[in-house]
Amino acid sequence: MKVVVSVGGSVLAPNLEPDRIGEYARVIETLDEAGHEIGIVVGGGPTAREYITTARDLGANEIELDQLGIAVTRLNSRLLIAALGEAAAPAPVESYDEGRAALRRGDVPVMGGTVAGQTTDAVSAALAEHVGADLLVYATSVPGVFSADPNEDDDAERYEEIAAGELVDLIAGIEMNAGSNAPVDLLAAKIIERAGLRSIVLDGTDPTAVRRAVETGEHDGTDVVPENLGAAPTAWDRA
Repeated sequence: MKVVVSVGGSVLAPNLEPDRIGEYARVIETLDEAGHEIGIVVGGGPTAREYITTARDLGANEIELDQLGIAVTRLNSRLLIAALGEAAAPAPVESYDEGRAALRRGDVPVMGGTVAGQTTDAVSAALAEHVGADLLVYATSVPGVFSADPNEDDDAERYEEIAAGELVDLIAGIEMNAGSNAPVDLLAAKIIERAGLRSIVLDGTDPTAVRRAVETGEHDGTDVVPENLGAAPTAWDRA
């Protein structure tokens, strides 16, 4: 199965702890050795937000803030590449074509951000569309997609399943400033909808949750289901 995993920076390296990064590397290596084709996109997390906050106070504009964020995502990517060793492409992939080429070589491509104005949520969806992924997994710091911000609304409910079009409508009002921290942003949701990508949004604090979702389709997050989605991967039937 061809899978793209989007790992939030706050999930992979909240405090630049090597143990968490190493755990993710082991999960990715296990999936790779099992025959899955894996592409990874890494976010900027708290480090990126700290840089963005400081630069904004210093007068940087939104494009400059985006560029700072992209730089941090690529630094985080290098940490994961270091942990993956020979399994990964040797440097952060900077384009979708490079990502597809790495997969065809049998390497694990690890990407950060690409261009200003686009989050790693959207990069993940675009990479998944470009390589024809069977599954897109968002490993975030929250356990799925909610009807409202669960940090601000005690009545917010988690969706076990949501249609891709409904997801677009739900988050259509999200503000797209640099450093925003939504589980899935609007552009990503639109790409998921147009590409018909089977997607999962889950709490990636425990990296084994990603492995379980890929291997079995089972998880405690939210399934994002586009219209006219085909049958579940056959690998899940055998799990």
